[in-house]
This record gives sequence, C-alpha cells and structure tokens, in this order.
Amino acid sequence: MLREGISEAEFACDLYARLVRAGHQGIVRFARFNVDIAVGQFGFGENSLYPTSFDGPGGCLGLEPAAPVLGSRDRLLRSGDLVFADLGCGVGGYATDKTMTYMFGRPLPDAAIAAQRRCEAIERRLASLLKPGAVPSAIHATVMGGLESEFLKDFMGFGNRQANFLGHGVGLQIDEPPVIAQGFDEPLVEGMVLALEPKKGLPGVGMVGVENTYVVTPQGGRSLTGNQPGLMLVPAG
Repeated sequence: MLREGISEAEFACDLYARLVRAGHQGIVRFARFNVDIAVGQFGFGENSLYPTSFDGPGGCLGLEPAAPVLGSRDRLLRSGDLVFADLGCGVGGYATDKTMTYMFGRPLPDAAIAAQRRCEAIERRLASLLKPGAVPSAIHATVMGGLESEFLKDFMGFGNRQANFLGHGVGLQIDEPPVIAQGFDEPLVEGMVLALEPKKGLPGVGMVGVENTYVVTPQGGRSLTGNQPGLMLVPAG
C-alpha cells in the first residue's frame, strides 16, 4: 500500500479497508472523554510528532485543525520518509493496539535505527515482567530507572509533550486499567491484556518505537499482535 505520492489520509483509508475485509469490526472504543480516533494515528516523517490532545507518545497532523485525526491529505509519501502507523483493531467487541514503523525508499539515519532498536529492547524487557503478581507501578519504576538521561529526552513523546506511562490495559476499550505507570499498585492477574508502547521522538525524523498487545502469563507477556519489531524497509519502486 505504501507508494510514492500517496497521502497519509489515503494510506489510512486503504489500511482501514483491508482491516475490515480481514474481520475488523470497524470501530475501537476509548474510555477517555472526548477522544476522537477514526482509524488511528498516521504520520510520514515529522508529522508523527505533531502535538494533539491525545494522551499518547505519538502525534498526528490530521485532516485539519478541527479534526486532528487519520492523517493529512496534503503530506505525500516520499523516499527517505519514516512511516508511523498506530492503530487499534477490534474483533468480537475486543480490541488490540499496535504500532508499526517503516522506512520508505531508503534506510533512516543510523541514530534513528539505534533508537528504534533500543525501544524494541525496552518492549522485550517490559514483556518479560508481565507476570501474575507483578505490580504495574514497580514495572514502570524498574524500567524507567534503567534508562539514561540522554535517552529519556523525547522518550514517550516529543518536546514538552510526554506520556507518563509505558503501557496500558486493552479490552472492550483501548485505554483500560491497569496502566504501566506510577500510582497503579494492584498486582497483575493472569489473562489480563496490556499494550506496551515504548517510543521516542526524533527531530527531523519522526516517532520511532514499537507497540504490541500482550496477555499476562506465568512466563511473561505473550504477544497477540505478532513479533515484527518495525522499521521495515519498503522499496520505493
């Protein structure tokens, strides 16, 4: 679906059609008041850093200022772009949450690839801790405490906009408790489902990182949304 000259909005619409044909129920629900999501957040390059009121690390320029959703009609894909796609999919009333990133036409700078791989390692660390009895706030403190101050700059957001969590519950709604964040002290229970989404904003590049939906098991989190880490290289031809 990614081709030279496609707009963010066109890409989002093409992807939505594929999802529905594959069994997506057509909508996902959020508990938070006044959250508007058409399909997800989509951005080429630095559009994925554009600030919105949505409580998450990614950004989205959107269709217009009054509707910062879906993707821009005017931002067209070109060689060298980062592609950021953060979306939910619902089947039988239940949702998943997943983010994928792509490199279109040619690889991103080495520093961007290194930041992506670091986010993938953080996700694996988080997933290993998703066991019954683990406390979400303790998981958050453990993982955040192991990150260097330089890496924490623009981690889980960009500029002065930063999400204060590393993951969140997913079920009938995409933003359910528990949350991997301070203040969530109830232990995890086997069978709970959470999305883990370590991401980092990079000036001149966009939002790199990863997100998958996991179920809590005694062996740690088991991914329900695959294991492709992201930054797949997509030929421009």
